[in-house]
Amino acid sequence: MSIFDKVKEAAFDQFIEVIEWLDDSQDTILYRFPVGGQEIKNGAQLIVRESQVAVFVFEGQVADVFAPGRYTIDGGNTPILSKLGAWKFGFNSPFKSEVYFVNTKQFTDMKWGTANPIMLRDNDFGVVRLRAFGAYSMRVADPREFIKEVAGTNAHFQTEDIDAQLKRAIVSEFSDAIGEMKIPALDLAAQYKELGEAIRAKINEDFRTYGLEVTKFYVENISLPEEVEKALDKRSSMGALGNTDQYMKFQAADALRDAAQNEGGGAGLGAGLGAGFAVGNQMANAFGGANQGQTGGAQSVQNVPCPNCGKPNPSGIKFCGDCGAAMETAKVACVKCGAELREGAKFCSECGASQEKAKCSNCQAELEPGAKFCPECGTKTE
Repeated sequence: MSIFDKVKEAAFDQFIEVIEWLDDSQDTILYRFPVGGQEIKNGAQLIVRESQVAVFVFEGQVADVFAPGRYTIDGGNTPILSKLGAWKFGFNSPFKSEVYFVNTKQFTDMKWGTANPIMLRDNDFGVVRLRAFGAYSMRVADPREFIKEVAGTNAHFQTEDIDAQLKRAIVSEFSDAIGEMKIPALDLAAQYKELGEAIRAKINEDFRTYGLEVTKFYVENISLPEEVEKALDKRSSMGALGNTDQYMKFQAADALRDAAQNEGGGAGLGAGLGAGFAVGNQMANAFGGANQGQTGGAQSVQNVPCPNCGKPNPSGIKFCGDCGAAMETAKVACVKCGAELREGAKFCSECGASQEKAKCSNCQAELEPGAKFCPECGTKTE
C-alpha cells in the first residue's frame, strides 16, 4: 500500500464518529457530548438509547431533537440538514454543532419540606403552625424548553442544580393548596393522597415553563407544633380513660394496696399504716359505700344522700359527686316538735309527724301550725 493510500484511508477514518452517551449516574439530567471543536463529520453515527433524547444546537438555536434509535449523520436522511442548510464544502466536510443528551427518565425520591412553619387558621385550634415534608418524582417533558429555560449552555446539569428552585415552588404551591382545601388539622392525615394530587396539579403549572413534569407527589407527614401535640396526647389519654370516676376508684385502691404491702418493720410498718389512713378518706369518697370502720383510731365516715339523685356522698361536701347538685339545702322546723328538718321532708326524723300542713275547709289555703283562723278567708279552723 502506498503512502498516498494510507493518507487517504486515514482521512476517511477521521470522518467516522460515534456519538452516544452511557449514563452511569443517578442524577444527571443533561450531558453535552464532547465534540472536538464542535465539528461533526459526515457519516457520524448517532446512538440514542431509551430514556434519552439527543438535541442538536446550531448557532445557539435548537435545530433538531432525536428520539431513541440509531442515526447516520449524512446528507440524505437526517432532518437536521434541512434546518442547518446545505454543506458548504460537500458531504465529506464537517459542520459545527453542539449535541446535548437529555435524560428523560423519572428522577425518583426527590425530597421536599417546609423550611419554616406554615401559618394556617384551623376551626379546632385557631391559628396553628404546620410543618410538612415528603417526596416527589419528576422528568423532562420538553427537552427544547428545558435547554432554553434551565440548562442553557451547561455541559453537565444535575438534579441538585435545580433542586432548591423546585423546592421553593413546591412549598409555595403546598401552602396555597392546603389553605384553599381548608382541611381541619386533625383530618389532614386522612387526606394525604388527595392533597398530594391537588398539589401535583398546581406544581405542574409552574414546572411546565421549565420543560419539566412532576409525575408523583407524596405528602409523608404534616405535623403540629410540639406543645399542641402534647395537648392532643393528654386529650386522647382522657378519652381513653372513659369514666374518670371509675379510674379514680382504681387509683385509690391501688394506692391502698401498695401501702398495705409496705412491710419494712418498725418505721416501715408505721409508714404503711399511715399511708393506709391517708388514703382512707379518698377510698370512702371513691367507693361511696356505707361507713367503713378503720382500725388504729380512724373514724367512720358518715354519708349523706344527695337531695337531687339520692346517691350517698360524704358529709361536708358541697356538691354531689354524681350529678353535681348542691348538697346544702334549706332547713325547716318540724310542725309538731320543732326539730330541724331538711326543706321538703315529708315526715319528721325525730317524732315521725307528717309535715304536710293543714288546709282551710273553706278555701283550701295552707294553715300554719296552731292557727285558729284561716289567713285567707277568716274561716275558723277545727
